[in-house]
Amino acid sequence: MSLTIDALKIEYSNNCLGIDTLNPRFSWILDSAERSQIQTAYQIHVASNYEDLMQGNPDIWDSGKVETDKSIHVVYKGKKLISDKKYFWKVRVWDKNNNVSSWSYAANWSMGLLNKNEWEGKWIGSQAKTYKKENWINQNLMPSSFFRKEFFVSKSIESATIYITALGLYELYINNQRVGDAYFAPGWTDYNKRVQYQTYDVTSLLQDGENAIGSILGTGWYAGHVGMLGKCVYGEHPLILAQLNITYKDGSGESIVTDDTWKTTTGPILYSDIIHGEYYDARLESSNWSMPHYDDLLWDKPLIQEDYAGEIVSQFDPPVRVTQNMIPIITSKSSEESTIFDMGQNMIGWAKLKVKGTKGTKIILRYAEMLEEDGSLYMENMRGATPVDIYILKGEGLEEYEPHFTYHGFRYVEVICENPKEVSSMNVQGRVVHSDTPETGNFTTSNKMVNQLYNNIKWGQRGNFLSIPTDCPQRDERLGWTADAQIFIRTASFNMDVSKFFTKYSDDLVDAQLRSGAFPDVVPDSGWINFKRQRYEKGETILSDVIHPIENWLTDGNAGWGDAGVIIPWTMYLVYGDTRILTKHYESMSKWIDYLVNNSSSYLRPEDTIYGDWLSIGADTPKDVLATAYFAYSVSLMTKIAGVLNKKTAEKEYKKLFNNIKQAFNTAYVSSDGRIKGDTQTVYVLALNMGLVSGEQKLLASKYLVENIHKKGGHLSTGFLGVGYLLPTLTDNGYIDVAYNLLNKETFPSWLYSVRHGATTIWERWDGWTDHKGFQSAEMNSFNHYSLGSVGEWMYRYVAGIDCISDYPGYKKIKIQPHPGGGLTFAKGEFESVHGKIYSEWSIKDDRFVLKVRIPVNTTAIIYVPGEVERIDNITANLLSSVDIQLWKVENGFSLYKVGSGEYEFVSIFEPNKIII
Repeated sequence: MSLTIDALKIEYSNNCLGIDTLNPRFSWILDSAERSQIQTAYQIHVASNYEDLMQGNPDIWDSGKVETDKSIHVVYKGKKLISDKKYFWKVRVWDKNNNVSSWSYAANWSMGLLNKNEWEGKWIGSQAKTYKKENWINQNLMPSSFFRKEFFVSKSIESATIYITALGLYELYINNQRVGDAYFAPGWTDYNKRVQYQTYDVTSLLQDGENAIGSILGTGWYAGHVGMLGKCVYGEHPLILAQLNITYKDGSGESIVTDDTWKTTTGPILYSDIIHGEYYDARLESSNWSMPHYDDLLWDKPLIQEDYAGEIVSQFDPPVRVTQNMIPIITSKSSEESTIFDMGQNMIGWAKLKVKGTKGTKIILRYAEMLEEDGSLYMENMRGATPVDIYILKGEGLEEYEPHFTYHGFRYVEVICENPKEVSSMNVQGRVVHSDTPETGNFTTSNKMVNQLYNNIKWGQRGNFLSIPTDCPQRDERLGWTADAQIFIRTASFNMDVSKFFTKYSDDLVDAQLRSGAFPDVVPDSGWINFKRQRYEKGETILSDVIHPIENWLTDGNAGWGDAGVIIPWTMYLVYGDTRILTKHYESMSKWIDYLVNNSSSYLRPEDTIYGDWLSIGADTPKDVLATAYFAYSVSLMTKIAGVLNKKTAEKEYKKLFNNIKQAFNTAYVSSDGRIKGDTQTVYVLALNMGLVSGEQKLLASKYLVENIHKKGGHLSTGFLGVGYLLPTLTDNGYIDVAYNLLNKETFPSWLYSVRHGATTIWERWDGWTDHKGFQSAEMNSFNHYSLGSVGEWMYRYVAGIDCISDYPGYKKIKIQPHPGGGLTFAKGEFESVHGKIYSEWSIKDDRFVLKVRIPVNTTAIIYVPGEVERIDNITANLLSSVDIQLWKVENGFSLYKVGSGEYEFVSIFEPNKIII
């Protein structure tokens, strides 16, 4: 048998714990040394224990032999799944010759608490007397609270699972051992509607006899400072809920839950705030506080909170983890008290401090992205944020410190010792922290500057994917701006596995949707939507008077922002073949279209969008043109979505609506000579990309787009609503040379301008810093902002040439079409799809184009080879007789081959002037 089975997953995860999906989906990846291999059938076994599974006794589900090539998102159809229960599964497949494989290895998953009433514990917090506000070191920043409980284990344990969540952020300990490696749990949601819980197998942490469980609780997004709206957006005091289910070997069980038998106090974390850093006094530590027999006599009883009104759901997105340690590349003394450490990379996380000194010595760690000309930290762009951690030594030898419930966006760390003579040794490391989305892609070329740009794009993604896709990690904002997310999601999906990340964020989008059908600018709600809802209910005119400093910013229904509610689910379907996300959110997407229809006149959207083509440079794209184009785009995607879901009537209605918008767009905005209102790069890009011009008008729009670029000295002028589509649109309309010129441009404004000036992430603004003006306005000047990095999609899809075909989502049918140019002699891209690794590498030498590709098992591909193919796998092309490689046709200077899975090498005679792209 030539097929082997690997990478068993359920709901995108390996051996996941505590899922609450009642009909989970199975996926696997196949491998084979034989070309053109496919799966023709599968069989899945699910059992209630490992032994039964391995002995061929699938007491939960035997799918039988199912004749299909489907190997992703196979829906479970067995017995009803039970809360707090573990299951085991395996799969085997049949190949193209009907030969059956061996059974795969055994994988497992467990179910969480499927009903809210299965939570036996109470929400607990600290009472006001515990906090003793008069003793707070900062009256605006609440200290973190500690909780503990002892319990007795009298029997042999079979298994122990803890379910835990918080309104706030928590760390969990059992018998002095930290449980798990996640940070910022339970993650950010709109706590008014939904909170996530985590599941941990803690069997190995329990011991016979006395045990203790403990937790530290921080304010987090719930009660700490959020964005620009201040603190306590969702609640005033953090709360925690936990349930430890123990199953004994005799079949009995018991639960340890949060209730009034727990004890609480404060400790060394005097505050730990996402926006304002942490203050930690090590002199206040209590060793072994999460161990049994600890004296908690002076600890208080907890506050018992009424039941939580929102949903409690299992965490779906990947946990936030430390993914890398950074060693400083340069250390410099700015004064006797101060040392600046350069991590060599703009990043998100914190500094891990190792220090030895006298008790009571204060160490201050200050964070910044850039340096001033005099070598001091550039702090102005932090606005109201306080990127400072403070540590007070306990003076007991070598001490290690890293903060608990805060993070910073930085490259430079300044460590200040108020009494440097009291410190005998000190060093720091950078801790890189983000949602643990595994890397799935890689891209490299013969151009080092372009390679650095790609590296900056990936680091920008790492620096802004923390529970949600934030806009920036450093200043007093860090919000989930929806336009940033939708314009970047395709690039993000190449770089990393964002399947679970954006599945969760799609739920956040629906939580935030207004009754009108509008999706807001920022998701999750950071307090603004709730504020607006209250005003709607009172019948007040929202913008009649300014009663809130950011009322004119956080609005709803903005073009490019609200459209994320459709674009993100569609992209998830396209990349991961996920039909369920379309089904789940179809109603909310339909409501968005209804909102657009109700707020448009004669199929044209008015200039009520606030932001327009945000951060464009030297261009003023009319907002009504942009809004109407995005209106059309959302409708065009809904036409496809209705088709995928077999909603034929809706599909026809959306298609008619799109045609009406297109006609109105041309009548209102396109002149007789083909000029589009505004005459900016973005209006032409959007009209072309979103299918709003055709025939002669399409040719003219392409011409005017290129003309505009030439008038700008060969520079772009798009903001981030247009920039993601700029190079794809140029390439698709025959201007690959112009696209490459824009990519390679090093003068301002361009992608490589920041690279040339030492950037290690994508900047928020094209002119965040320029050699003729220095820093831009500090009011809005992030140096880690992923939006303009959406060019990464073009690098993968057009330079490396890796693309999927929308009729075959999840890269079931692959398109490999590299676009050589721009002086590149080499380019390589690889991408780990849900079906397996796709690889495309090309090089040019001595007028020969060499293309090496890898197509995963159970997929097919169309390979576009530029020029006349001379050899395939070292066999002269016209002598090739392999049925696995079929010349389909020749068009526009490309030879098109249909191939199955396997590795191939094509060599062609390369004559660039004969390639029409």
